[in-house]
Amino acid sequence: MNDDLRAEIRAAVTAILDGRTSSTDFDRAVWKDLSEGGFHLVGVPETAGGSGGTLGDLAVVADLAAFHAARVPVVETAFLAGWLLAGAGLPIPGGLVVASLDEARGHHSDGVLRLSGRLRVPWARHADHVVTLARCAQERVVAVLPKPVDLVTSENLAGEPRDLLVLEGVTADHAAAPPGLDTTGLLLRGALARSVQLAAAARAVLVSARHYVTEREQFGRPLARFQAVQQHLAALAAEVTAMQVSAEAAVAAVEHEDAGAEVAVAAAKATTSTGARQVAAIGHQLHGALGYSSEHHLGAATTRLWAWREEFGNESHWHGHLAAALHDRAWWPLLAGDAK
Repeated sequence: MNDDLRAEIRAAVTAILDGRTSSTDFDRAVWKDLSEGGFHLVGVPETAGGSGGTLGDLAVVADLAAFHAARVPVVETAFLAGWLLAGAGLPIPGGLVVASLDEARGHHSDGVLRLSGRLRVPWARHADHVVTLARCAQERVVAVLPKPVDLVTSENLAGEPRDLLVLEGVTADHAAAPPGLDTTGLLLRGALARSVQLAAAARAVLVSARHYVTEREQFGRPLARFQAVQQHLAALAAEVTAMQVSAEAAVAAVEHEDAGAEVAVAAAKATTSTGARQVAAIGHQLHGALGYSSEHHLGAATTRLWAWREEFGNESHWHGHLAAALHDRAWWPLLAGDAK
């Protein structure tokens, strides 16, 4: 890990996001600045057309975008689409590229791959290309679709695009998917990314709450001086710390290809999804009615917590995954980080 490089990435991306203007759909100006700096493809190998760097470097960009509630598809582009394309040896096409969350049905006709199906594709309405896994008989491929046309638009609780792409015999460039590039791998990769984002959004709630209770006065003194408020703030800080640590541990485990990486991701998503509810509840309680207004920045963080908690498996899903992983295994080495 190059701490100096990571610090430079953090400083540069923060400068872009601090100066952004609010958007209700897609932060085009922010995306343009991130793209021009190559930050939208950090963590994707240069040989695939990415910006290079590690998974940890990419996590820094995803963390900052989530902390600032920027409406940009860093995860869907670099974490998912870039990962699929690089793994299959396909070049990254120009423009905005995002990944499908579902697998398409494919068949070959006269040497051409044609895809059908209904695919959930976050940010599809803004994309120039969509990358998807596809099943063709017994073969799984990674395919690149042209600009989506037939869309059913929708949004999550935070107002982020969560569109449905309808395919009927659409032709696509493709390459064979190696082992690991499948729906299970995509779910794990997405869960890791959402864990990073959830931890960042939770940190934004904590920062906002600290500022609010310090500045706001009641009965002639700051709210932060009241014991009940201090207890809530301490509980909030504890939840945020647990979320942050679990997400960072999962990123490190995957980056270093640890034997327990899958368990680390499952634990991170279970922890961050569980913590999301508590962080949002305490954050709104500390802010009072003010935090519920659509104009307040707190809502940008908490609506993302509620939405991202459910995406790529909620805490119930990943608690079940952890239970299955522990079945017939020595649990102490796994918990202590010495799993083989």
